[in-house]
Amino acid sequence: MAFSVEVKNLSYAYEDLRVLEDLSFSVNPGEFFVVIGPNGSGKTTLMKLIAGLLRSKRAKIRIMGEDIRSYGRKDLARRIAFVPQSVPLDFPFTVSDVVLFGRAPHLGTFGLESENDIKLAEQAMAFTGVDHLARRRMDQLSGGERQRVFIARAVCQEPAIMILDEPTAALDIAHQMRIMDLMEKMKREKAITSIMVSHDINLAAMYADTLLLLRNGRLSEWGPPKDILSYATLEPVYGCPLLVDESPLGDLPRVTPVPGRYIEEGKGGR
Repeated sequence: MAFSVEVKNLSYAYEDLRVLEDLSFSVNPGEFFVVIGPNGSGKTTLMKLIAGLLRSKRAKIRIMGEDIRSYGRKDLARRIAFVPQSVPLDFPFTVSDVVLFGRAPHLGTFGLESENDIKLAEQAMAFTGVDHLARRRMDQLSGGERQRVFIARAVCQEPAIMILDEPTAALDIAHQMRIMDLMEKMKREKAITSIMVSHDINLAAMYADTLLLLRNGRLSEWGPPKDILSYATLEPVYGCPLLVDESPLGDLPRVTPVPGRYIEEGKGGR
C-alpha cells in the first residue's frame, strides 16, 4: 500500500532564506500525524508544500503514490483539503455556504451544486457538530465554531488527506479538546489521513500516532510520541528547560516548562 504522503530530500527557500533543509519522512494512510517545533522552524511552509499551495521544482513529494507535480490543481483538491490557521471574515457568507464551498473541486463546468452536493454539506455539518449554525453568518461565530466550520468544509471536500495549520491556536481548552476529538473521530470513522501543525506538545502527545519535530527547518525527531518526547530531545530544540514525565492519563509523556530558568540560545541544555 502506498503512503498517503512521502517526502524525500525536501528543501525550500524564500529567495535567499532557506526555510526547509533535506527533509525525508512518510505518512501512512489513516494516520494522525502532528508536526511540532518552535516558531520559524518551517512548519507552515511544509504544510503548504504538501498541500500544493507552494510549488518547488526540486520538491520530491508523492501524494498517494504519485508525484505531486502530476496532479492538476482541481485533481489534487479532490485528494487534499487544507485548513489554514486563520481565514478573513470580511465576507457575508453563512455557515452552510462556506461548507458547500468544499464541493468546488467536484463540480462540473458550470459550477452548479447538485442535490447530492447539498446533502454531503449537510452531513459534513452534522458530523462536525455545526449543523445548528447552518444559517448563521461566519462573522457571528466564536473562534472555536469557525474552526469547526472550516473543518466541516474540508470534510465536505471528501479528501483522503486533511492538512491543518494550528487549528487549535488561540482557542480555550474546551474548544481545543473539541477540535482534537473531532480529528480523532475523522480518523476512526472516515479513515482520513490528518497532518496537523501544533504548538501544544501535550495535546499532540495525547492524540498523535506520529510526531515530527522540526528544528531550524531540519528534521530533529520523527516517531511515536513516547519515543521522541524527552527533555534531552526537546530542550535543545526549544531552548528552555523542560520536565518530561508520564501523564496521569496513562502511558503518555507529559511536558512541563520549568519557570524562571530560560536558556539563552546557544548555551545548550542542562
